[in-house]
Parts: sequence; structure tokens; C-alpha cells
Amino acid sequence: MVLRGLRILLLTAPCLVQAAEPPIHEFRLDNGLKLVVQEDHRAPAVVSQVWYKVGASNEYGGITGISHMLEHMMFKGTQKHPAGEFSRIIAANGGRENAFTGQDYTAYFQTLEKSRLPISFELEADRMRNLKLLEAEFAKEHQVVLEERRLRTDDQPRSKMQEHFESVAYSNSPYRNPVIGWPDDVAGLTLDDLKKWYTLWYAPNNATLVVVGDVNPYEVVKLAKKFFGPLKRSELPPAKPQGEVEQLGIRRLTVKLPAKLPHLVMGYKTPSLKTAVDETEAYALEVAAGILDGGNSARFSSRLVRGQQIAASAGAGYDLYSRLSNLFTLEGTPVQGKSVAELEAAMQEEVRRLRDEPIATEELQRVKAQVLASHVYQLDSIFYQAMQLGTAETVGLGWSKVQEYVDKVNAVTAEQVQKVARKYLVDERLSVANLDPLPLPEGAPAPEDAALGGSHVR
Repeated sequence: MVLRGLRILLLTAPCLVQAAEPPIHEFRLDNGLKLVVQEDHRAPAVVSQVWYKVGASNEYGGITGISHMLEHMMFKGTQKHPAGEFSRIIAANGGRENAFTGQDYTAYFQTLEKSRLPISFELEADRMRNLKLLEAEFAKEHQVVLEERRLRTDDQPRSKMQEHFESVAYSNSPYRNPVIGWPDDVAGLTLDDLKKWYTLWYAPNNATLVVVGDVNPYEVVKLAKKFFGPLKRSELPPAKPQGEVEQLGIRRLTVKLPAKLPHLVMGYKTPSLKTAVDETEAYALEVAAGILDGGNSARFSSRLVRGQQIAASAGAGYDLYSRLSNLFTLEGTPVQGKSVAELEAAMQEEVRRLRDEPIATEELQRVKAQVLASHVYQLDSIFYQAMQLGTAETVGLGWSKVQEYVDKVNAVTAEQVQKVARKYLVDERLSVANLDPLPLPEGAPAPEDAALGGSHVR
């Protein structure tokens, strides 16, 4: 599964009392594996996730897409468990499992009844260092990934536009490369490429094991030592600087593809929580995204969709948890009879208002209430709790940052939001992409109507 990023959604809800955070325990094995365990005793279930600190942003020209390709191959068996056995065993024990690849990580997960946790550990430990990479299995899965790229990107105008947009918005950041890889790179991947990538990155000292559920943390660490403890470390290369060069003016791109509707994407270069010199800026950008796109009462929905009726849809996004600096994005589709240029002008006006007009206290408090409500709702999902912890750990922030989120957002002031808008949401940092629809072939369905599944095909 290709995962572009993780953003905490802001939901419309009244102000809630913050729930007590479940206890979290951290351990590290002698071979470098980090273990994070969060207790949640509401149901006899457990989520186990293995996060590897390698993703598309670690790749280089010629092998883009290799992390995602290796994700597929991780289900192709070991000496002890042949191809197909992993999924069969998890299913036989009433569990669910899958995997995903992002810019900064590759992760594998299982959800099981709590007594089945040793099964998850035994299987994951086995394939962490003992994967059998066979030419016949690679040849089959290579075609699956090429078909996935065709269905989810090449045949989808908005996905194709997004790919080209990111390649223009970034000059030298590895975020300019798609997670699934560029077509020629994916087609040219070899089994030897995968063997080298696997041997280097898939090691206990490059992984975090996250467990959330109805467990005793000290029993979990005993299990981890039993199954993961004997695994050997890898000699990891030192990290290279990957900072994006300064942008010197607005960048524009027009993508012409057969499509039913036009579409607009705008992106401003901004720091993430990991790269911000002053972390209050990152939280202020998170609040700014909520002001524009935080439910039905947010500015885009109330002003552009319902008010001016210029947008059929409009949204804003900011990825707080990423390893490198990223983009504060705006996107939308104009209503029939309105142009992309008119929608862009309307969105630019909302950004100008963020820069020039102080945010009313009532509006700011509404956004903060939504953030708290969202955080409380997410505690209902042990899977999402594990996702938050794993993401924060893998991008280099540490799991404790997740627990700081609500307090840090609640501390954001109207002045701080205005300050980051003036600093970052400016033309010198802006890239704009416009999907200009070409006529669809006669009788062909609109690509935007195609249903795309959330998981890769194995």
C-alpha cells in the first residue's frame, strides 16, 4: 500500500474534557530494536506494527519505488514459512494484516486477539532477516506493482497531476519522487537491487516495534527478546543532508489529461515539526490548516463551497509529522461554470486574510475544540494509536511528541497563526498545478469515478 502522509483530521465537535493518556513504555534490545508499548485494556485485542526507517525519501535516481517493491516481496516467504504462509497463519488465528510504504517509512502490521501476539512476533522476526528473495516470485510481483502504478497513478488524472506537481514543487528534496516510483525506475528494478536494499535497511537497529492493546508491557518485552533478540544488526550508512534549496519565485504547471473535471493544487513550502527551528511554527501551521479546512464551519466550506459557490470541493492539508520539510497544500475543484483561475483567486484571498486579518477568538477556540475532539476520538482505535506512535518515532521525533499534541495546539495564539501565514504562505514559496481536462474517449468512463482500493494486491 502506498501511503502519502499522515495528518490528524480536525472534526467538528464541541469542546471535550481531555481523556487521560494510556500508559506508554519504551524498551531497547541489545541489537538496537526499539520497542514502544501502550496499554489499552478496553478489549482483549492487540495491534503489532513493525516500522522500518526506510521509505521513498531514502531512494535515489534509478531505484525509486524500491521500498514499495520490497514491501510486496516481504510476503513471499522465508525458509521456515514459504510464500503465502504468513497471511494464512494470521487469518487462521482470526487476525488481519497488511503493510504500507510512505516517504519516510515502511510498516507492517497485524491486529489479533491478545493471546496471539507471539504468533505475530515470530512471523515478523523471521522475515526481518530471513526473507527468501526468489526470481520467480519477484517476476510475478514486479508485474503486480507495475499494474498497480498504472491503475492508481497513470490512469487517474488527479493522481498523475499530483505526481507531476510534487516533482515541480520540490527542487532537490527526495519528496519530489513518488512513493511507488517513476515508471522506468520501477520497470528496471532487479532482484539484486532488492537483496541489497533488504540487507541494508531491514534490521533490528533500523526498526521500531509498536504494540498497543490489552497487554502487560513487561511480558511484551520478554516476547520481543525471545523472537527479535537473536537478530543481527546492520551497518547503517550515516544520514546525508537532504534540505530543499530556496525557492526563488512562484512555480506553475498545467497538466493536460483526459478527465471529467478540472482540478487545482497549490503548495507552500513549510517546515515540519522535525525541521522547524521554532516548533510553535509547526503547530501554528496545523491550526491554520484547521481554520481553512476544519469541518463545515471552516472557511473553505462556509465561504467557497456554500457562500460564493465557487468550489464543488475545497481542502487544506499540512503534514506535521514528516522527516523533512514539506508542503502546506490547498486543493479544490471549481463548480460548473467557474474556472480554476477563479477558484485559485478565491483561495488566494483566504490565504491573504490569514496573513492580514487577526483570527477571532471564537473561531480559534472552535478549531482547538475540534483538535481535542479528534484526539479523543482517535483513542478509540488501538490501530491509530499505534500509527501515531510509529510515525513519530520513525521520523525522528519520538513517541512523546504525540502526547504533547493537544497541549501544544491549545497554546497556539492568533498572532502565531498570522505570523506563520506571513512568513510561509507567500508567493515566493508557492507552486501551483492545474489539471486542464482533455476530452474523454467516446464511451469511456471518467477516470475520477474509478474506485481504488486501499491495500496493495499480493
